[in-house]
Amino acid sequence: MTGGPIRLLLADDHPVVRAGLRAVLETEPDLIVAAEAATAEEAVALTVGGGIDVVLMDLRFGGGMGGAAATAAITARQDAPRVVIVTTYDSDADILPAIEAGATGYLLKDAPPDELAAAVRSAVTGRTALAPAIADRLVTRLRSPGAALTRRETEVLSLVADGLSNQDVGRRLHLTEATVKSHLARVYTKLGVASRTAAVAAATGLGLIRR
Repeated sequence: MTGGPIRLLLADDHPVVRAGLRAVLETEPDLIVAAEAATAEEAVALTVGGGIDVVLMDLRFGGGMGGAAATAAITARQDAPRVVIVTTYDSDADILPAIEAGATGYLLKDAPPDELAAAVRSAVTGRTALAPAIADRLVTRLRSPGAALTRRETEVLSLVADGLSNQDVGRRLHLTEATVKSHLARVYTKLGVASRTAAVAAATGLGLIRR
């Protein structure tokens, strides 16, 4: 930032959502919506040439790249814009990959206009901006790290939840069946359960996987 207006990119596959964000943000004198993207791929491309300070990124698009992957692609570059996730999804399975990908902020789409504007201003200076519900969830996760699943454990359990056998999960993730069983055994221990069904139910209830 050089002291001028904060230039924004709105990335969401719903035109109505983009229009709503634009209407809210452009009431702020220091914010300008410089571009819009209907796909994650388009969002990544639009940030390549510079001129964008903050990207407001949805997590799920109609197809192709997701918001977390786009965030990682954007933030991996030098002098990249900040990325603030603006989404309806608040499970650990959504939040953690986005934060790990480099998102500076994470807000829900029902955030008040002043909270949204404040998050943009915080992000552009490198300060983290989290919706209260998201901050609470992350604090809870930090206080009970024993229940945290690794990314691979989450992938395995998500496929189990989809009804895949251990053998099918192994094929999908390029793992041996023994490795899949090992991951599941650790999941059972962390969640305090003894079966696949119980693990899926427990992880869903804790927001560790999506159903």
